[in-house]
Amino acid sequence: MAVKRRRGKAYSGAQPRASVTFPPELYRTIEEVAKRKKVSIAWVVREAAEKYVADQWPLFASSREA
Repeated sequence: MAVKRRRGKAYSGAQPRASVTFPPELYRTIEEVAKRKKVSIAWVVREAAEKYVADQWPLFASSREA
């Protein structure tokens, strides 16, 4: 199944994807966290990103939860 990429266009309900490169040691740590929590690496990264955004822009985070 082919994946359509939409650069520079609004997403209508589709979840955007991103490719991220980590330093090897950080990636191993993320793998270990995921393994211990029994979740995917993607889940760990999303959770970390959500917490970062909430810390940096508290009003933005609270409006997303509503």
